[in-house]
Amino acid sequence: MTPSELADLIEGAEVSTSGGGAWARVTIDVPPGAWLDAAFKARDELGCDFFDWLSAVDELDGYYVVVHVWSTAQKHGVLLRTKLSPEAASLPSLTGVYPGATWHERETAEMFGIGFPGPLAPLLLPPEFEGHPLRKSFVLASRVAKAWPGAREPGESHDPKAPKRATMRPPGVPAPGEWGPTES
Repeated sequence: MTPSELADLIEGAEVSTSGGGAWARVTIDVPPGAWLDAAFKARDELGCDFFDWLSAVDELDGYYVVVHVWSTAQKHGVLLRTKLSPEAASLPSLTGVYPGATWHERETAEMFGIGFPGPLAPLLLPPEFEGHPLRKSFVLASRVAKAWPGAREPGESHDPKAPKRATMRPPGVPAPGEWGPTES
């Protein structure tokens, strides 16, 4: 069975013809409601028995969740991709199909705020952390501390009136005049 034939079996799915030329991985776009069914069919119909990775992409108007699975016997892989709206950013878990998806789902839930069923313990961030750092709407602390884009650090400006960066000596190196011979 080819990926095109698999896409025909999944209601609303289609094979993506996005860029990459001869090196592009076959991508099957599936509706969120067919996510779990597509994973089962990729495993059972295409023989994709190896779960490689799962992640998300923030496209501002929604999130793409992408999973890459591989057939160890037939040496081919496929990307399953679905688009979620920001208001309904949740999917059924793939851990019943591919047990290795647990870690990836935890990371995706923590970093993007994509919901997967069940309690997902924090993986990378401290429990008190607020927000989802890989969302484009997440405000980076460095951007709050100084103007962005193109703001310069002190001492990097070509303006002679701009504040200069304080000079620092390496640890253990005394200031000039603190050691050595003195003039008599």
